[in-house]
Amino acid sequence: MLSRTRNSAVAAAAALALTAGLAVTGAHASGSKSPSGPAWAAAWAASPQRASTGFKPNWSEDGFSGQTLRQVVRVTEGGDRARIRLSNAYGTSPLHIAGATIARTKKGAAVEEGSVRRLTFEGRRSVEIPAHGQLSSDEAGLALKPFESVTVTLHLARTTGPATFHAQSFATSYRADGEHVGDTGAGAFDESSESWYFLSGVDVTGKKPRTGKGVVVFGDSITDGFASSTDLNRRWSDALAERLAKAGTPRAVLNAGIGGNLVLNDSAWYGERGTARFGRDALDLPGVGTVVVLEGLNDIGFSESDTPTYKPAPKVSADELIAGHRKLIRAAKAKGVKVVGATLLPLGGSDHYGVRAAEVSDAFNAWVRTSGEYDSYVDFDRALADPADGERLAPEYDSGDHLHPNDAGYRAMARAVDLEAI
Repeated sequence: MLSRTRNSAVAAAAALALTAGLAVTGAHASGSKSPSGPAWAAAWAASPQRASTGFKPNWSEDGFSGQTLRQVVRVTEGGDRARIRLSNAYGTSPLHIAGATIARTKKGAAVEEGSVRRLTFEGRRSVEIPAHGQLSSDEAGLALKPFESVTVTLHLARTTGPATFHAQSFATSYRADGEHVGDTGAGAFDESSESWYFLSGVDVTGKKPRTGKGVVVFGDSITDGFASSTDLNRRWSDALAERLAKAGTPRAVLNAGIGGNLVLNDSAWYGERGTARFGRDALDLPGVGTVVVLEGLNDIGFSESDTPTYKPAPKVSADELIAGHRKLIRAAKAKGVKVVGATLLPLGGSDHYGVRAAEVSDAFNAWVRTSGEYDSYVDFDRALADPADGERLAPEYDSGDHLHPNDAGYRAMARAVDLEAI
C-alpha cells in the first residue's frame, strides 16, 4: 500500500543530472513540447541496451543488412497523431534508416490495410542517426487508442553493425530480407525474435486534454516482465495501466525495466547501472509525472547465485543500496517528478537467496517503509509474500523460480498500488 526537455536544453539537462550525481547518457531533442510544436506524451517505451547474447537467441550482435524489421508494441496512451523514437545509444557507427512506417497491428506481422503511414525525419524518408545518438520522427497522422497495438517497420538497407536493442520484450518481432516497409501482409516476415531493436519509444499528441501525467515503472527483470506470457502484455506495468483506466483515471504507464539490471553497477548483459540510466530511461520521457522504483534484488542477490554472466559479483550492503536509491530520489525531485519507492519482493528459495541477501533485503525494505525519503511507497514484499513463510513468494504468484512473479503475481503487484498516491 502506498503512503504518502537544442543545445541549451541538453546542457541544462546535463547540469541537472550531474548535480543529482547521475551520468547523462543520450540526451536528445525530443522533449514534451517544442517552442512551436505539439505537446507530446510517451505512450510506450523500452530501455536501450548494448548488443549482447542475452537470455534467448537474438539479432543484436550480428545486426542487420538489407533487411526489414517489424516490431509490435502496445500503447497505454491515445492521441490523434504519433511519432517514434529511435536509439543508436550503443552503436559505434551511424545508423542508416532507409525507410520507416507505423500502422495499426492486425495479427502477428500483418497490419491493418489503410492504416500504414510513411514516417519522415525532418521531412526526409531516410535518416542517419549518429553513433550514440537518438532521434524522434516527425508526427504521423495516425490516431491511436489506449491499449491499441501498433506496428513499427524499419528498412535497414545498409549494414548496421551491432544493434542497440532491448533484450527481453516478451513480444514477437519479425524480420524479412529486402524492402517491405509498406507491406500489409506478413508473408515476407519469416524470421522472429523476442527482442526490440533500435525502437525506444512511441509518443502521441492530440487535441483532447490528458487526464494525468505518465507513470514510469523503473527496475530490473521483475519490472521488465520476466516469465510473463509472450505477446499478451501481462507485465505489472500493463496491469497497472489497465487498473488506472478501469478506475476512471487513465494514465500512460511506461516500462523502464531491464532484466538483470542493478542500481549500483554496470553489466554487459544487464545494462548500465540504474543511477546512470535513470535520466534517459525515466525522467526524460515526455509527459512523465511519476516514477515507481523497484530495484536492488540483483545488487544483493548476484553474489549468492551461480549466474555466470556477472562474476565476480560484489557483496552490497544495505547502506550502499540505500545510497544508490537516494541518488535516484534526488534526481527525480530536482526534475519535479514524484518518486515512489517499492520494497523488494521475497526471494526465499531462489538462486538469489542467502542469509546475507535476506538480511540486506529486510534492512532495505524497512528503510523504504519508515524513512519517508520517497514521496510514497508500495509494499510489494508484503503483497506477494506467502502467508505461511514471509521469506517466499506466495505459490499462486510464483513463476516457478521463486524470484519472478507469474501473470497473477504481476496483477497482484498492480493491485498493491494506491492509485491516489501516484
